[in-house]
Amino acid sequence: MKKKSTMAWISEFIAPYRFYYIASVLLAFASVIFGFLPYFYIGQIIRNLLNGLKDEQVYLQACLWMAVFWLVYAICHALSTALSHKATFVVLADIRFRLTEKLAKIPLGSVLGQSSGSYKNIIVERVDAAETTLAHIIPEFTAALIGPLIALFYMMKLDWRLTLLSLLTLPIGILFYANMLRKSKGDYENTVVKTKALNDTAVEYINGIEVIKVFGKEKFSYQKFVTAAKEGADCFIEWMRKCQFDMAAVTVIMPSVFMILLPVGTYFVYSGSLSQDNFILLLILSMGLLTPLITLGSYMDDIRKVHTIFGEITEILERPDLKRPQELSQELHERDIILKNVSFAYEKGKEVLHDISLTIKSGTVNALVGPSGSGKSTLAKLMASFWDVKSGSISFGGLDIRKIPLEDYSQWIAYVSQDNFLFNDSILENIRLGKPSASDEEVYQVAKDCGCYDFIMDLENGFATQVGSSGGSLSGGERQRIAIARAMLKDAPVVILDEATAYTDPENEALVQSSIVQLVKDKTLIVIAHRLSTIADADQIVLVNEGHLEATGTQEELLSSSDLYQKMWQAHLSVRDTDQDEKIGGLAHA
Repeated sequence: MKKKSTMAWISEFIAPYRFYYIASVLLAFASVIFGFLPYFYIGQIIRNLLNGLKDEQVYLQACLWMAVFWLVYAICHALSTALSHKATFVVLADIRFRLTEKLAKIPLGSVLGQSSGSYKNIIVERVDAAETTLAHIIPEFTAALIGPLIALFYMMKLDWRLTLLSLLTLPIGILFYANMLRKSKGDYENTVVKTKALNDTAVEYINGIEVIKVFGKEKFSYQKFVTAAKEGADCFIEWMRKCQFDMAAVTVIMPSVFMILLPVGTYFVYSGSLSQDNFILLLILSMGLLTPLITLGSYMDDIRKVHTIFGEITEILERPDLKRPQELSQELHERDIILKNVSFAYEKGKEVLHDISLTIKSGTVNALVGPSGSGKSTLAKLMASFWDVKSGSISFGGLDIRKIPLEDYSQWIAYVSQDNFLFNDSILENIRLGKPSASDEEVYQVAKDCGCYDFIMDLENGFATQVGSSGGSLSGGERQRIAIARAMLKDAPVVILDEATAYTDPENEALVQSSIVQLVKDKTLIVIAHRLSTIADADQIVLVNEGHLEATGTQEELLSSSDLYQKMWQAHLSVRDTDQDEKIGGLAHA
């Protein structure tokens, strides 16, 4: 499929607000015309003065008309700017909505392949940079191009020789400007790269501040940020340094048209080939002609950035979605999850799952176990439809999940990961996200069932407590229990727990485990666990090793048939006994 051009994307973005932009362009054009009209009256006043006219009413009337035209010019310009900005800020909001919605529709791997700092840079800074293109270049560039053409035709009528001479500085200025663009080619792209690096480093530094302080790496980590900040500043300074001389030449040479027109025009007047009043009027109009052209030049740099600015935005929007239909084609009569010959590889990576076939029966408890990096979490995420399989298929209720609308499937799956995210809102609202229509009483009840009601009520503001950015005001265990409550409130037929009790203390873990047993009755539970004792009673244990399905069965079956599981079980018992000995020893020495 052929990718859309930058202009095609811009046209699509502004299409719903095309009326505002058309009106803005027309008003900008009118402002240019009304901005030129006073020059004609100035010429008329000069002509009358040279002819010795002493009628004050004529001059007063001309001045009044000039005032009217300047007032209309100011009004048209203000309205044009207001309309373009009103439309643009709505367009920018739409672009941000489209970007965030797109991130929810594309495979999780595509999202995680880029840093959060980079996304922040695109969604905030890069979208903001589009404001100049949409709010200024579209109306003002168009009007500033058409207006001088009209003035040029009138000047040609007065005297074609001086008109052409008045444009002489224009190609000279263009040459300097072209040289500036040639020398600084790629510099803007370099600033984009360095700004991304700075954003990524800043986010990494802030997110890792706890580890940095614990291990005393402030100097090393801060130096990395300082280096990124310096490189970010240096690339802008180098870019400006390259442009300094040429831009100064453009700024000085283009308005210096009088240096040519005055001597040549004076010669034409004395030779009788040009009248004095037309000469003065041409001088005035030449300045009015060059001012919009210089304005056009000031936008050339912004025009050069358009492809880069919108390129990063559209790169995200052009990423392929998870392939899902809009409507469910058939009714599902069961809740079994069946994997057939599933293989999977992350983007630009080697295959991590190899030809896995597995059945997860509805209403059963299933545990995914295996050595670290064996592919357990990847397998769970594929069942949660975070990615699409590269080969093979995953079906739910007898239907390939790629034929189930994403919105429908997400309602049937509750997923709780190790790293749980809470929004900067109250605990009540964070739990209610599982079921937005739930009453406060339902939220309270599920919190009790999940064993987190008491600790919530012990907080100063109870359920109204604000959890802070990413739930930062709560401990890891507290965040996990709230995330489990949120998943339980969703009441989905399939619950996936990716080591969801990893950060809970033993006392609360037992409470959470028992509450999970009660809450997932008649539901399909898929648990990723490292502590094998927590899943010993599972209906099915799925042993994954190096991306292959090593074995499936109950605890007793795997202990008798799988050497790998036997080793994992013995290692688990050894660690558990060691922990118990340490606790007893600690108590003995207390």
